[in-house]
Amino acid sequence: RCSWWSLGGGLVQAGGSLSVSCAASGRAFSMAWFRQAPGKEREFVAALMWSGTKTYYGGSVKGRFTISGDNAKKTVTLHMISLKPEDTAVYYCAATLTPTPPYDLLTTNQAIAGMDHWGKGTQVTVSS
Repeated sequence: RCSWWSLGGGLVQAGGSLSVSCAASGRAFSMAWFRQAPGKEREFVAALMWSGTKTYYGGSVKGRFTISGDNAKKTVTLHMISLKPEDTAVYYCAATLTPTPPYDLLTTNQAIAGMDHWGKGTQVTVSS
């Protein structure tokens, strides 16, 4: 069983940077970040496989966001640079407890359905 905390988020100007972190106390096979803007569907942002530390990114954030993890502490941080107003959303951390197919082989809905635990979400607002 995982218990969660999320840290980070807030308000930043366009072009700025921000980081959000989360931790799971239980064992996780992979951890991921999703986001949801008002009136829009939840979107896959990034994921990290603890075995081999393979990472995956959604198309809209590739090259600007980086996911990193501390396996010993079971924390995952999403480092965001060159932020845009369209990055404004609630960011959710989630985890799978069992082996997961590579995220680049999954649709967003498949990835969402495969997550075993979800954090509460943290607001990121990018002003223009």
